[in-house]
Amino acid sequence: MCPLSQESNHLAKPPQEVLDTIFAFPPNRDTLGGTAYFIVRNEGNILIDCPAFDQTYQDFMRSHGGVRWLFLTHRGAIGKTVEYQQIFSCEVLIQEQEAYLLPELPVTTFSQEFVLDSITKVIWTCGHSPGSSCLYYSESGGVLFSGRHLLPNQQGDPVPQKTAKTFHWHRQIKSIKMLLEYFTPETLKYICPGANTGFLRGKRVIDDAYQRLAMENW
Repeated sequence: MCPLSQESNHLAKPPQEVLDTIFAFPPNRDTLGGTAYFIVRNEGNILIDCPAFDQTYQDFMRSHGGVRWLFLTHRGAIGKTVEYQQIFSCEVLIQEQEAYLLPELPVTTFSQEFVLDSITKVIWTCGHSPGSSCLYYSESGGVLFSGRHLLPNQQGDPVPQKTAKTFHWHRQIKSIKMLLEYFTPETLKYICPGANTGFLRGKRVIDDAYQRLAMENW
């Protein structure tokens, strides 16, 4: 019988382009079915959360110029961060309250916001976990990579999901209200959720993101 890592390599599906220069990896068992994303850009590529540690994915990222930043939206998305950092020598970015989970790595931390450049920043959205955060990319009409802060429901609408592991539900709702004040329909067109992507039924991303998020009475 082949070792699991070899079997995984054989079965791995390639990342799928979901928006221009933005790719989604298949759900990762190491992060309980989490979806990682990869933004290809001249300013340095960004890996958002950890995909499975698979040679296919490593080769794909190398073919597009490697990884400049690895941003973790929450503690449950760490996966094989240590291994990816060693391979790509990338900078790992995580909210300061969850940096202790990576004691063996030099990491870049932030409190409320961290600006990577003129079109990319990360925003602390506490609730799902203490350090739950989103990455905002202003290209393509504005794309929010929401981790598990906002996930599609069965109708494909972005909503928070209260579970037994939710850190603080009321803070999570407060974080949603903050995002609605922060953005407008013109600056937030898409949400790329960090899980439950099967509910998008082939659409790949949540479109009309601001309007759909604002429909609920938070």
